[in-house]
Amino acid sequence: MSDNIILNKTYQFAVQAVKLSQYLVDERKEYVLSKQILRSGTSIGANTEEAIGGFSKKDFIYKLNIAYKEARETKYWLRILKDTGYIENEEFEKLFDELEQILKILFTIIKKSKENGDR
Repeated sequence: MSDNIILNKTYQFAVQAVKLSQYLVDERKEYVLSKQILRSGTSIGANTEEAIGGFSKKDFIYKLNIAYKEARETKYWLRILKDTGYIENEEFEKLFDELEQILKILFTIIKKSKENGDR
């Protein structure tokens, strides 16, 4: 594991997204929403990882913005899954809370990077 908090959080969330997708397919026989949650939920960490390897501050911020948007999209799919009964409220709350933390961290990094010129 990395000592980078956002990389760790987004990686762990991606693992949870994969497991949720597997559950939706295997147990609930749901194939469309499971692919949506898999795609957006794993994309958060992939884009964060790409940002860390960015060649410029602009590239870094751009990739983190994509990760932020993917996290927002994932929140949408989670709400759909909960409101249609595919996942229980307890599972929803756990994942939703984790996404909220990720979003706050990403927002802070993006904001500070823009203000300070840090990379």
